[in-house]
Order: sequence, then C-alpha cells, then structure tokens
Amino acid sequence: MVLDLMRNRHDEATQSLARLLAAERDAKKKLAMLLQYREEYTTRFREAAQGGLGQPEWRNFQDFLNRLDEAITQQLQSVSLQEAHTAAGQAEWRQQQKRLKAFDALSERHRVSEARWESRQEQKTQDEFAARHKNRNEDR
Repeated sequence: MVLDLMRNRHDEATQSLARLLAAERDAKKKLAMLLQYREEYTTRFREAAQGGLGQPEWRNFQDFLNRLDEAITQQLQSVSLQEAHTAAGQAEWRQQQKRLKAFDALSERHRVSEARWESRQEQKTQDEFAARHKNRNEDR
C-alpha cells in the first residue's frame, strides 16, 4: 500500500514536471517571438527613417519599440520564473524518484524475507511429515 502511494506520488511529480517543462518551453517561445518581432520592427523603423519620418511617426515607432522592450523585459522575468519552477519541479521529481527506489528496495527485501520464511515453513512441514512417516514405518 505504501509502495503504491509512493508510485502515485512519483507519477504526480512526473506529470507536474512535464507541465512545468511545457510552460518553460512556451515562455521561451514567446520570448523568442517577441525578440524576433522587435528585430523586424527595428528594421522597418530604420527603413522608414531613411525614407524620412515626421515627428508623429517617429514618436509612434519609438513608443511602440519601448512597449516591445517592456514586454520583452516582462517575458524575460517570466522565463526566469519558469526556469526556477522547473528546477524546483526537477528537484521534487528526483526526491520522489529516490523515495520510490528506497521503498522498492524495502518491498523487495520484505518479499524475499517472506519467501524465505515460507520456504522454511514448507521445509519444516516436510521434515515433520517425513519424521512421522519414518516413525510409523519403524513401529511396524
């Protein structure tokens, strides 16, 4: 029963780690997308500036680039947070893995001990039977 509980906890830790890894991967994808978009928008801004921009257009480009930079900064923080969560999830998974192995080892030792005890009991019963059978033959 305890072994089943440990297996369930290990399975839960595995599933949790999978979710954390997926969330980290998604956060990194979003960051990469924002960085790529910023690069493309910066290129468009340079091209437009070379063609001549008025003050309002210049300000609009700058404002948008600033908002993109803020989004990138926030996403960097999100990636960092996800990486920390993933590291904690990995540590929890490793801990559950160690516990499961320990309980597996205990369970196996117990099983071997039980099998040895049963074998001794069976041998004892056979010895008693053989002794009774021998005594009966000697009495005749």
